[in-house]
Amino acid sequence: MRLYFPNVKTTLLSITLVYGLAFGSASHAASENFSNCPQFFANAAPPLIAARTSNRALCYDAFAVLHSGESKTPVFVAERLNRASVRDADEKRTNRFFPDARLRAAERATLNDYKGSGYDRGHMAPAGDMPTAQAMAQSFSLANMVPQAPEHNRGVWAKSVEQATRNYARRASGDVYVITGPVYVPSIALSPGIGPGQVRVPKYLFKLVYDQDQNRAWAYWQENSDATRASKPISYAELVTRTGVDYLSGVHPN
Repeated sequence: MRLYFPNVKTTLLSITLVYGLAFGSASHAASENFSNCPQFFANAAPPLIAARTSNRALCYDAFAVLHSGESKTPVFVAERLNRASVRDADEKRTNRFFPDARLRAAERATLNDYKGSGYDRGHMAPAGDMPTAQAMAQSFSLANMVPQAPEHNRGVWAKSVEQATRNYARRASGDVYVITGPVYVPSIALSPGIGPGQVRVPKYLFKLVYDQDQNRAWAYWQENSDATRASKPISYAELVTRTGVDYLSGVHPN
């Protein structure tokens, strides 16, 4: 099943212009910034995204974030799951959200931005994936969050996307690489913002799943809305078409 949304060409053009995305033509790609945590990317190769002065690569114990100082949310968040990590993901949820001090004050979200906004602080790397107490605490960094519609965050996204991905990783024979992120339509600047810092609200969210042993990839694509219902995944090729980004650089999944 293929999912469609209106104004595809406009969306792709906007994403390309806003993030400066490229398929290898970028002189300084994100791959140069994750030298401390290459394990979260298939073949240790991050997505090829052209460098922007407001983007920051952040490594955590169980995930990596490319953060945008323009949207004050992630560009993407990368994880590596497998049977062992999912089995160990039984830590008590902390719920202690915090701004990451490694980011410039003008480029990061704050607790006050989300207060009274009507949006959840939606994890891109889910707390439910975290295998240690420290990783659990780190997952509440606001650098790992986007403003997410509450019913979507707690309902269909949690159950049919995040839990479904964990269930798959639990059955997989090897490593499963996961990349999650927001999509802004028609652009970051024209997307609604919340709080004094105007943290931008994405129109869509995606979660890419890549099974390395099977060389298979697919993606969940959902509108960031309380009205969103469960839907079938889209192909990796369709995700690339919609976003203009080769998230699995150097990999050619079936």
